[in-house]
Amino acid sequence: MRRVCATDLCPYNSSPVSVCSSARGNEVRVTGFVSEEFEGLQAQVLGLAGRQVSSREVVERSLRRIEATRRTLNAFRVVRAEAALREADEADRRLAAGERLPLLGVPVAVKDDMDVAGEPTAFGCPGDFPPRGADSEVVRRLRAAGAVIVGKTNTPELGQWPVTDGPAFGVTRNPWSIEHTPGGSSGGAGAAVAAGLVPAALGSDGAGSIRIPAAWTHLVGIKPQRGRISTWPDREPFRGITCFGPLARTVADAALLLHAASGSHDGDIHRPPTVDVVAAATHEPRRRLRIALSLRPAFAAVRNALAPAVRTATLRMAETLEALGHEVVEENPRYGPIGLAFVPRSMAGIRDWTARVPDRALLDVRTRANARGGLLLGGEVLRAARAAEAPLRRRIGEMFWRFDAVLTPTTAVPPLRTGALAGLGTWETDSRMIAACPYAWPWNVLGWPALSVPSGFTEDGLPMGAQLLGPSNSEPLLISLAAQLEADLRWHEHWPEGLPAPR
Repeated sequence: MRRVCATDLCPYNSSPVSVCSSARGNEVRVTGFVSEEFEGLQAQVLGLAGRQVSSREVVERSLRRIEATRRTLNAFRVVRAEAALREADEADRRLAAGERLPLLGVPVAVKDDMDVAGEPTAFGCPGDFPPRGADSEVVRRLRAAGAVIVGKTNTPELGQWPVTDGPAFGVTRNPWSIEHTPGGSSGGAGAAVAAGLVPAALGSDGAGSIRIPAAWTHLVGIKPQRGRISTWPDREPFRGITCFGPLARTVADAALLLHAASGSHDGDIHRPPTVDVVAAATHEPRRRLRIALSLRPAFAAVRNALAPAVRTATLRMAETLEALGHEVVEENPRYGPIGLAFVPRSMAGIRDWTARVPDRALLDVRTRANARGGLLLGGEVLRAARAAEAPLRRRIGEMFWRFDAVLTPTTAVPPLRTGALAGLGTWETDSRMIAACPYAWPWNVLGWPALSVPSGFTEDGLPMGAQLLGPSNSEPLLISLAAQLEADLRWHEHWPEGLPAPR
């Protein structure tokens, strides 16, 4: 593998780092310590089980932080303050009685495309949405694991864009720089976890919508195998390209939330075999891996360029993998015409969702245009797109006879500025977002696992991410590899500090 020297952009230091940027007009501090105990998901589980802290205490702290950052970060669409405190008190009673569950008493958040009983599911859209009568299957499973759902996080309309803003709720901002987006479409979830409002959150991923915010907010984000987490009451959201998955600060926390959320509903179409993701986070890979380094994205009829800082960070991640004993070889997946299998399914999913909106006239003009595209690309075109999935799996999967995993950048650029896509036409919006985020969406077509980990910071202190891709049901391998990287790079020790008011 060709090596590059990147010591001038070293992303992780043993002492706190202070990065000043006159261009951004504020100081960003990346710290090497955690100021309070019980910040992570596992730490809270252990603290609650050991009676070192109560569920009411950690839930109250979560709610205080949400309120304190409401005008700055704007991460939440719905906050369940009273309900969450009642649930915390009940969790404390159960803990005092000796009951133990994977997430008993821990506050978590879910994205606003998941049903929570008694709350609306607006999926980023404006309008008067009625409260849902029942929990979605994934929320039911989180409750069964003992989690306290503190709220629902912001997302752009129907999860279409890699930024999180819209007329329904305003602008969601990045804790590392409030002048930049946390990404999308699970940007509210990413902002909430990165700022320590909750220890972990569930997002959804139809074209990188978990992995993009993970990269741009310095988190671990997992898009699991299709069907690993039930999407019921939707059997196949966005015609099979969308799935749910965790965002967390550490690999172990992400694996724990993935474990708690996993499982099938009787109505689900996809039912992958069970895998042990929690155990995978406790050890490095059992053998030396052969990893393909790919910097060339799939063809998407849009010109894109890999930002030098992102390229350097990805190559540095490849060097780290080599230093850990793995073999890294430059090779690109044979993507072929995979874009033709993605667009009709994406547009059909948007059209499906607009049928649930109380007032379509309130939707963004780009949303309405994409819904019309879903009609034009339906029928035979949509059936052909679905039929192409199996041949594409065979074509791309051939490389996993020779490689264990693929390493790519998560995005082509560092975080976009807030408002970067506002006021644009449909084509210009699509062109800009595809150019910024060309690496994630092919794995949604295939339905295979993918994972984003922090790869460092730009000179201005903006987070970047690297993506690990695997074949069918490969979450344990990807998670163990990510855990090995985390033990070496210790990205979880770096937190954003200071949230000045937006200018």
